Amino acid sequence: MKSTKNAKIDVRQLSLEQLTEYFLGMGEKKFRAKQVYEWLWKKGARSFAAMTNLSKDLRTKLEAEFDFPVMSLDLTQRSNDGTIKSRFRLHDGPLIEAVLIPVPEKDRYTVCVSSQVGCSLACTFCATGRMDRVRNLTAGEIYDQVFLVNEQCLEAYDHPLTNVVYMGMGEPLLAYKPVLESIVKLTHHTGLDMAPRRLTVSTAGIAKMIKKLADDNPKVNLALSLHAADDTKRNEIMPINESNKLEVLMDALAYYYAASKKRISYEYITFQNFNDSLEDAEQLYQLCRRFPVMVNIIEYNPIDNAPFLKSAEHRIDDFATYLRDRGVMVTVRRSRGKDIDAACGQLANK
Repeated sequence: MKSTKNAKIDVRQLSLEQLTEYFLGMGEKKFRAKQVYEWLWKKGARSFAAMTNLSKDLRTKLEAEFDFPVMSLDLTQRSNDGTIKSRFRLHDGPLIEAVLIPVPEKDRYTVCVSSQVGCSLACTFCATGRMDRVRNLTAGEIYDQVFLVNEQCLEAYDHPLTNVVYMGMGEPLLAYKPVLESIVKLTHHTGLDMAPRRLTVSTAGIAKMIKKLADDNPKVNLALSLHAADDTKRNEIMPINESNKLEVLMDALAYYYAASKKRISYEYITFQNFNDSLEDAEQLYQLCRRFPVMVNIIEYNPIDNAPFLKSAEHRIDDFATYLRDRGVMVTVRRSRGKDIDAACGQLANK
C-alpha cells in the first residue's frame, strides 16, 4: 500500500491488513504493522516520531511515505457546572467542538463528539444548523475527540470517559462511513476497547440509514432527535422530516429494534406553547407504544434570533408525569454547560 507520487496517503485510513502488506513489501517483519496500528489506535500517537519502539530510520521512511494529519486544541472553556467544551482545529483549518459532561455522583463521564464540520439539516432551534456543512470528519478525527477528551477527563476528574454520544456538530448518519469506522476503532480491542453499549448514535431521522445501521449491527445505542410527535410541527422545526415522515421513521426504528433488541431513545426538546402541552404528550405516548423506548425531555437552550422560548418548569413536569403515568420511561435532562454555549443545540464554535 504505497502513496502516489504526488499525494501521500493518510496512514490512519489504512487497515491493519493494508499496513501489513506495506511492511512486508518493504522487507520489514509483519509485527511492525501491529506496532504502528497500536500506536495509532490504542496509544493515540500524534506523530511517527512518537512511535519509539520503531527505529529512527523506519520512522523517517514512514514520514516520507505517509501523511499523518492531526487536530490541535484551539480553545477550552469550563462551565460553572464542571462541563468542559473543547474547540479543535482540524489539519485543514476548520473548527469543531466536543463537550465533556461529567456526572460524578453517577460515576458517568460522557463526551459529546462531532461528526461533521457544520451541518446541512438546518433545524430551526439549533445553532449548528445555521452553519454550512463543510465536510464530514474522518474516523480518525472522531476518534481523536474521544482520545483527547479522555486525557482531559483523567486530568480534571481522575476518571476515564464512560460514555460517548454522537450528538455534537453534524448528522452522524450523513457521515455514515467514518462514524461506523470510528465505532469500530473505539470498541475493538486494538483501539480503546470501549463496550458498544457505552456508545450512542443520535440522528435527526434518516430512515434508510437507520435501517443500514441495523443491518451493520454495531451494537450501539440509537437516539432519535424527535422534538415533535406530529408531522406538521416537526416539518416546521426540522426540514428533514419532509422527506422522512414520522410513519416512515417509526418503521425504520421498529426495524432497528427488531435487529438490535435495544431500547431506543427519543430526544425531546420542549418549547413553550409549541410542543409541550398534554395533547403533545399524548401524541408522543402513541409513538412510544410501537416498541420499547426511553424519552429524554430536554430543556431548550436559547440561541440568537430563534423564535422559541424554554418551557416553564411546571409544563415540563406535567408533560413528564403524563408519560410516566402511562408506563413510559422518562428522564428530564437539565442542561449542562449553558454558560459556555456547550449545551444541546448551542455548538457553533463560539
